Amino acid sequence: MSQNFHSGQYQKHKVSKSQTELDYEYFLPSCINQSYQWQDQSIDLLLEEASRELGELNAFFEFVPDANQFIHMYAVKEAVSSSQIEGTQTNVEEAVSPKDEISLEKRDDWQEVKNYIEALNLSIAKLEKLPISARLIKEAHYTLLQGVRGESKLPGEFRKSQNWIGGSNLQDASFVPPHQDQMTSLIKDFEDFIHNDQLALPHLIKAAILHYQFETIHPFLDGNGRIGRLIITLYLIDKEIITRPCLYLSDFFERNRNRYYDSLSLVRTRSDLDQWLKFFLQGLIETTQNSKSIVTKILALKLNIEERIASLGSRAKTAEQILAIFFSQPVLDYEDIVKELGVTHPTANKYLSDFMRLGIIDEVTLQRKNRLYRFTDYIRLFDS
Repeated sequence: MSQNFHSGQYQKHKVSKSQTELDYEYFLPSCINQSYQWQDQSIDLLLEEASRELGELNAFFEFVPDANQFIHMYAVKEAVSSSQIEGTQTNVEEAVSPKDEISLEKRDDWQEVKNYIEALNLSIAKLEKLPISARLIKEAHYTLLQGVRGESKLPGEFRKSQNWIGGSNLQDASFVPPHQDQMTSLIKDFEDFIHNDQLALPHLIKAAILHYQFETIHPFLDGNGRIGRLIITLYLIDKEIITRPCLYLSDFFERNRNRYYDSLSLVRTRSDLDQWLKFFLQGLIETTQNSKSIVTKILALKLNIEERIASLGSRAKTAEQILAIFFSQPVLDYEDIVKELGVTHPTANKYLSDFMRLGIIDEVTLQRKNRLYRFTDYIRLFDS
């Protein structure tokens, strides 16, 4: 990066508490709404490759018939991975299962993943009327924290007190974000950077810088990591780099968690933005390649199953409708089939029996009143 780039500086702060004074330092990041230059040519090569891969991924989803059937699972994969970075234990299969199939000790984790999916989908829908802004980000945060462990930490509101990362207090924390009094100016700069089209900066570079800055500002009392990663997807969709939430970059961050945190930290401590840009672009390339690979595997699976369904003769057309439902929601209650197709219980039972006989689904009912069916081969593509 240009030698003119400076990530910020530490500021001393003193707070009085119980007739004692507490001294600590917080990090005040520099404004990001500025021009950027880099001399490391590998960034240009990575940028070119990432752009090409993302273009191909978009083409996959533009020309694949009924591609929207599969998009939900990509959002589930992103939600699961992003939440796992924060310590949740829910996997993809659990995330698509009904709540009463989840053990009591894991239901909080399950709900956090569900909230992330809802926050992502609602935010994407709102992009049609709202720009990416503090308002949109706060609305996503409100959804994220409903009914979960962070619901008492000002959902939908920027923090009004100092927070910290790691350690038990401000003095032994591994990182202390900027003081709450700095929030207004930092968020304004963040928004200005998003919408500054005069910078002539590639959108993938802007997405990387936005994520770094958001994580550094840490504007909420809880949920900053998940919202910061959600912003990446929103920005790429808003700028039409991707047309659907078909990218689960959090999977790369989760599998490289130490490098992820170290790369963000190195920007703050050494003003080394180049290494973060390279890590981010490498993540985009790898994730996009994985996303394309899964589309290919889905299409092969779909073709294989359609060949098996053809053996049902005149009933094959309805069976294909049921298959489409399973692609959208791979764990279904017996009653779901009845409602979705508007058929009788005996008819639904006959088709589900056919699907099990053909090896398409498994019955996973435990202590439920209504039977539950799982599209196992499909789930495994995302839960590996």
